[in-house]
Amino acid sequence: MQVIRRELLTFSVAALAIPTIARVALAQAQGPKLTQLLRKDLEDQGLVVQETVVSMVEFGPGSTAPWHMHPGAQELLQVIEGNLTVEIDGRGTTVLKAGEAGIIPAELVHLARNESASATARAFVVHSRAAKEKPLMVVVKK
Repeated sequence: MQVIRRELLTFSVAALAIPTIARVALAQAQGPKLTQLLRKDLEDQGLVVQETVVSMVEFGPGSTAPWHMHPGAQELLQVIEGNLTVEIDGRGTTVLKAGEAGIIPAELVHLARNESASATARAFVVHSRAAKEKPLMVVVKK
C-alpha cells in the first residue's frame, strides 16, 4: 500500500510540474510578444519624421528578440516592468531597469533580451520613422 501511495505521489508531482516546464520552454522558444498600440502619420513636421509607431513589447522569462535593425527609424525603449538587456552591435551592452529608457539610433543592428529565468519584462517602444515606405524591422543574421 505504501508503494502505491509513493508512486501516486510521484506521478501527481510530475503531472503538475510537466505543464509548467512546458510553458516556460514554449515562452522561451517564442520570443517577445509585440503589440502595436498606435501608428499615425505626423502632420506639419516638414516630413522629417513621417510616422510614429508606439508598441508594447513583452519578453517572457529568458526570451530574446533576434538581431535586427530599423531602417530609417530610431527606437526609444521605456522599460515599465522587469529588466531588459539591450545590446547594440559594436557599441556594447546596457541593462535597462523598470523606469529607465534608452534610444537606439536608426540603422544600428541590435537586440534586447530578458535574462531573468522567472520574471516577465515589459516595455513601451516608440519608433520615429523618416522613411515609412521601408520595413519597420529587418532581422539580421549574425
